Amino acid sequence: MNTNKTWGERITHALIFEALAVALTAPVLSWVMKMPMAHAGALTLMISLVAMTWNMIFNALFDRLERHWRIARTMAVRAVHAIAFEAGLVAIVVPLVAWWLDMSLLDALILDIGLLMFFLPYTFLFNLGYDKLREALLKRRATLNA
Repeated sequence: MNTNKTWGERITHALIFEALAVALTAPVLSWVMKMPMAHAGALTLMISLVAMTWNMIFNALFDRLERHWRIARTMAVRAVHAIAFEAGLVAIVVPLVAWWLDMSLLDALILDIGLLMFFLPYTFLFNLGYDKLREALLKRRATLNA
């Protein structure tokens, strides 16, 4: 599969990923934490902006390693990708959540583990679907240009 993605494609990928994630998590966070939807929405939006930036950087580095080591995107590689992405994001987001919700780092980590229970499979499935759709579109484009 062609892993040479433009920054425009990376931005599009991140925007779709994060918009769907915010739409799914803000209402649940508001309900679970018993906080106003605006407060939960602002927090998920801040996390989303951090995650979007991390997404583009992480995926660019991952793609570079993938090309350098000629790694195929097997299910195991996809699992490593999702776990590594989320681990990096946890390290960045936990202090932000602790500050925003005025809670300890441990409480923020526990909350983040709850979010991770959603995001780990979400990341895996979203990227699997995105890659399959991208591959189909690239094949269609190649067929039309042939």
